[in-house]
Amino acid sequence: MISVTPLRRLFGYARPYRARLGWALLGMIVYAVGSAGLALLIKPIIDNVLIDQGQVALIAWAIIAVYLLKGIGSYVSSYLMADVGQRVVMDLRNALYRHILGQSAGFFAQGATGRLLSRLNNDVAQVQQVVSETIGDLSRETLALVGYTLLLFYYDARLAIVCLTSAPLIVYPLIRLGQRVRKTTTRSQEAQEQLSHLASEAFTGHRIVKAFGTEKVEGERFGRAGYHLFRTNMKVTAALSILPPAMELIGGVGMALAIWYGSRQIAQGRLTAGSFGLFMGTLLLMYGPAKKLSRVNANLQQAIAASERIFELIDTHTEVIERAEAGPLAPFLQTIEFRDVAFGYDENPSRILRGVSFSVRAGQMVAIVGRSGAGKTTLVNLLPRFYDVSAGQILIDGVDLRDVTLASLRRQVGIVTQETILFDDTIASNIAYGAAAAARGDIEAAARAAHAHEFIATLPQGYETLIGERGQRLSGGQRQRVAIARALLRNAPILVLDEATSALDTESEQLVQEALANLMMNRTSFVIAHRLSTIRRADAIIVLERGRVVEIGRHDDLLAHAAGTYATLYRMQLLEGRKTERRVVQT
Repeated sequence: MISVTPLRRLFGYARPYRARLGWALLGMIVYAVGSAGLALLIKPIIDNVLIDQGQVALIAWAIIAVYLLKGIGSYVSSYLMADVGQRVVMDLRNALYRHILGQSAGFFAQGATGRLLSRLNNDVAQVQQVVSETIGDLSRETLALVGYTLLLFYYDARLAIVCLTSAPLIVYPLIRLGQRVRKTTTRSQEAQEQLSHLASEAFTGHRIVKAFGTEKVEGERFGRAGYHLFRTNMKVTAALSILPPAMELIGGVGMALAIWYGSRQIAQGRLTAGSFGLFMGTLLLMYGPAKKLSRVNANLQQAIAASERIFELIDTHTEVIERAEAGPLAPFLQTIEFRDVAFGYDENPSRILRGVSFSVRAGQMVAIVGRSGAGKTTLVNLLPRFYDVSAGQILIDGVDLRDVTLASLRRQVGIVTQETILFDDTIASNIAYGAAAAARGDIEAAARAAHAHEFIATLPQGYETLIGERGQRLSGGQRQRVAIARALLRNAPILVLDEATSALDTESEQLVQEALANLMMNRTSFVIAHRLSTIRRADAIIVLERGRVVEIGRHDDLLAHAAGTYATLYRMQLLEGRKTERRVVQT
């Protein structure tokens, strides 16, 4: 049974290419006419060529002309159907990719990268075969079969009915087989998804895999997943392999009926041997198209299974929705206010943040501190709307963030995180990411301000040096300075620094701290700092405890409150630092 809705949505992507489909249909008609023409030539070959040698040249040229016509129709229809199919797949893949990129941070927290890539590659590839080949075969061979069937009825309607009585016998097995193929294909795609997930995870964490000597363990996990995929694919193959012998059996039954009935008709003088030979020749020509069509339903079921998974992802709606009436955010000038903000996931809307309220004036540096799990990173992620608040409001110059466009909001927010994300491109391209029109002078100026120009100049290709996936060819401090240069070039008035120096050695941290000081100049900064000693100059320190704001003030004022959370955290870090110094001295 063919599911209409996924196919209808899939073929909806073909609407822009209706003209090409029209020409492809014309090519299929030409192919069908050529196929029927070959069958029509059987009679004059038997009646004229075998009796009158004078007709040989004419029939020979007719055969060449018919094959030429059939070839032209086949080429035009195949090429144009493949063209439309490739375009549909390209549009579908692009739509899926853009949709995934448009999802909120919560979506990516729940969906593994390997599984998303499997949807983008494996599932779309499964669809590609159908829209490029199967649909063309379905249309082309169906038209050819229609032409042959009309000829059979034209030759002898009663004999045609007898021969085709076995055809309905294949319908039910095809339907049942299609359902089985569809279910098994879904499991196969899930197995491929798991395989991609395991590979992506192991490749990304290759250092940990090597450090802990778990190459064999990871290889065994991948092997088990691969064997599961193999078994699933073999079930699909087993189902598909039944089709050719089943079609041959049905064809054999039809031919047996034709011979039985035809011999009786010849014996009774109602049918000549030549007419029966003509009929049988046309019947044999139907075998090729019928065999191709026997696989169409199974292929369509495979495509439907993949399409359902693709459209399931496309139908996943982001939690962060841009309102239809949203307007551009005006340049930030005065204050940012968090007003009774709560945040959590669906099961508990206030589980992570509860009743958070504070305001920040333009140009201030605000530090956000607290124990691990207090909600610091979640709080700053609400500012560029990576997530939406569950309750309350965040306002910039009195305007709720949900009332402005995402693009205009995020243009005014620069971000530097502990986990520096760089791309497998040149240093210049990474610095100019999001600002493709930036001049080389501006890129170098940003690099100088970020204390990155010095090490870039020593590289073989300078700013054109490729840095590898995630910037692996650079040290941690170098990657961080490139990220700071990127934020400087963006020149956003609001800055978020999420533990930007916590993973660096002392020398790198000093350079990065100087670069950050240049970055924060004349900007409104939200700083999450691992070391409390680095935020003494903050205009305000916001202390979080279990998702609530428990203290707000300057460094000295908060330390004066000896029983407060900030003072406790500061003493703990100070004591830890002294212990570390003693261990270093003893060593």
